[in-house]
Amino acid sequence: MRLYEISCDVRKGPGKFVAVVLAVSLAALLAGCSKKAAPAAAPAMQAMPVLVQPVTLTSVPSTDSYVATIKSRRSATMQPLVDGNLTKILVKSGDQVKAGAVLMQIDPLKQQATVEAQQATEQQQSAVYQYNQSDLARQQELYKDGIISKQAYDQAMQAFANSKAALDSAAAQTRTQREQLAYYQIHAPFDGIVGDIPVHLGDYVSSTTTLTTIDEDKDLEAYIYIPTERAVEARTGLAVDLLDANGAVMAHTGLDFVSPEVDNNLQGILAKAPVPKSSQQLRNGQMVNARITWSAAQTPTVPVLAVSRIGGQSFLYVAAAQGPGYAAHQVSVKLGEPVGNLYPVLGGLNVGDRVILSGLQFLQEGMPVFPMQAPGPAAHPGH
Repeated sequence: MRLYEISCDVRKGPGKFVAVVLAVSLAALLAGCSKKAAPAAAPAMQAMPVLVQPVTLTSVPSTDSYVATIKSRRSATMQPLVDGNLTKILVKSGDQVKAGAVLMQIDPLKQQATVEAQQATEQQQSAVYQYNQSDLARQQELYKDGIISKQAYDQAMQAFANSKAALDSAAAQTRTQREQLAYYQIHAPFDGIVGDIPVHLGDYVSSTTTLTTIDEDKDLEAYIYIPTERAVEARTGLAVDLLDANGAVMAHTGLDFVSPEVDNNLQGILAKAPVPKSSQQLRNGQMVNARITWSAAQTPTVPVLAVSRIGGQSFLYVAAAQGPGYAAHQVSVKLGEPVGNLYPVLGGLNVGDRVILSGLQFLQEGMPVFPMQAPGPAAHPGH
């Protein structure tokens, strides 16, 4: 054994023993140095500063939008009172006309001939009347002088009366035919705007033909058909916003009429809202969207910019407490229709949760964050 050998060597002399001990110590030292040092612990991930905003309750309106038609309170459909062919169309759709302006003319030649014939008849009756008037004056003098009999005088009076009646009748017929002639020109009943003109020059028209419409470009109303399931909630005074195709508000108004009956054709209830006179963008016959506000309720809201959509679902990050600090936690949320720059939260968040607004593209689940309150108050919804 090695120890036996060492003890034997010790007996051989102290110098030899010292050399052996040094050799053993050196080998142990070299063996210790040859071992690798233990790796240092990895530094902790730094928290990323992010802007946060707590979920708060905001008054959010409950609204629905429906298609509405702008109509004038004063509108006239122009139909002829006589039959004939159109010979003149003096206006075009969209023209602004004054009351009494001539819009169209139906061929008046036949009626003009009738008027001229009746005028001739009236002139003839006038001549007979004037003759009988003079003859009656003569017969009266002769009767006074006893030259003619009472019967002859009565006959002269009867002839005068008959001729006067005939003249009056002829004059009335002339006036009637002249008034009839006026019907061959179509006049504007009031100041307004010319609508669609579905007829053309030369068309044969009758009393059932629609020539055009005249709409007064003031006192406009929005006609809104509300579904029957909303009938109980529909009432005058509800706020209405009239919107263009892009959702921009063109006018603020309110319901001033709700029909008590259901329109069977449309299965809806007619409601009307006056258009403010200051609304220059709206015209008669225009189609718009009408947004009715039914009520308002205190609802949790989050800014639109905090929401991301992935696969048709809405997500956002909240700063959740983790140990001594905070970490980003992705939450799936159910949101309502945006109101201004806020989303109503229907599920997934609680009031007070800190929603992260900045650095969303860099965040990952569980990533340490350092929340900082976003400057300024939370934006309130608006129309």
